[in-house]
Amino acid sequence: MNELNPVWYPFTHLKTSDEPIKISRGEGAYLYDDQGNAYFDAVSSWWVNLYGHRHPTIVNAIKKQLDSLDHVLFADFTHDPAEDLARQLLELNNQKFAKVFFSDNGSTAVEVAIKLCLQYYSNLYGQKRSKIIAFSNSYHGDTFGAMSTGARSVFSDPFSHLFFDVQRFDYPSTWIGDSNIEMIEDLTISKIRAFIEDNSEDIACLIVEPLVQGAGGMNMCRPEFLQKLDLVCMEFGVLVIYDEIMTGFGRTGEVFAYQKAKTKPDIICLSKGITGGFLPLSVTLTNKKVFKAFYSDEKTHTFFHGHSYTANPISCAAALASLSLIQQFEKDRKRIEFFYKSRIEELIQSDKIDKVRYCGTILAFDIISQNDSNYLNPIGLKLKKNMLEKGYLLRPLGNTVYIMPTYVSTDTVLGQILDDILIYIQSY
Repeated sequence: MNELNPVWYPFTHLKTSDEPIKISRGEGAYLYDDQGNAYFDAVSSWWVNLYGHRHPTIVNAIKKQLDSLDHVLFADFTHDPAEDLARQLLELNNQKFAKVFFSDNGSTAVEVAIKLCLQYYSNLYGQKRSKIIAFSNSYHGDTFGAMSTGARSVFSDPFSHLFFDVQRFDYPSTWIGDSNIEMIEDLTISKIRAFIEDNSEDIACLIVEPLVQGAGGMNMCRPEFLQKLDLVCMEFGVLVIYDEIMTGFGRTGEVFAYQKAKTKPDIICLSKGITGGFLPLSVTLTNKKVFKAFYSDEKTHTFFHGHSYTANPISCAAALASLSLIQQFEKDRKRIEFFYKSRIEELIQSDKIDKVRYCGTILAFDIISQNDSNYLNPIGLKLKKNMLEKGYLLRPLGNTVYIMPTYVSTDTVLGQILDDILIYIQSY
């Protein structure tokens, strides 16, 4: 990359990376560069876009909001877009949660959730609990609390000496044809149970990416595991945080992963798809039990947390428009999942592919490689470049290939990209 370029790009090796492609517009499932080349957005622009680029319903909602209110501080003041969005989010969750706390992005939504759990015990019992349960290969964001709960990886190694301690357990990843998964799940649950029993008075919470771990490798667990985990946490009164930053708003097939898993987390974190891929926004939803610990005459029980652009009205207007579309695209989510099912046998039969798995609109598999299976495996970069030349935006996680398209993506183009991926892998 040109050293004179003034922009510092995220997740980019600045010295050796190619110059970034300049995108001039988006339309539906496609992005177009300044040379007129089209790219099928197979990763929903980092998992944020739900209904295709520049969906008119969301565009018009943003334009309308700009005519009345741009922004106002969200302490001592409020506005209709935020209140309406909070009510609709609670209704979408069938009132399983009581309150909606606004922030700016997925990482801050997780920070809010962790701080709420820690202060919950401080407010109620004066306890400074310190133990948090998390899972291997997890990724919860890039701020320090979120990094602490995430897996130690190339993303976070330079800062690991500053993280707070987390008790981590294996995430029982599974795939089609995995015959040992029940035994692995039960072993993990027994270890978690034993840890909780030994540390019950110092555990603040458990945090998990439900059904699918994103950046950690598109690892997928069964609903049955989350149900077992739910029972253990309820038995011992452990607060449960679901990081649904990526899984929310239909990615796993249901609107939210906890609904598909039929479980009852105390807190869920939402971002990415909340505005349909238009503007930054995140929320942390809590149940009544958590909220009650802060509803107090004692002023020190206040949750002293906020951001300058908390509940920005324009972002909230975009989110309201996005929520209005979620049910309309249920058939498309099911169609995409059915398409994956139609191609599964072909993927399983390949001698270059391992651990084929899918959940809702997410398809993933690993390329068998002599290099380590991790984010730095070079085959991912080579495949990404090859796909760009063919007009596909794909970002493999090392040797893990995944497709997470917008809901307007057609079966035809999904078939084309899958065919081209398989051709490349077979020739590699």
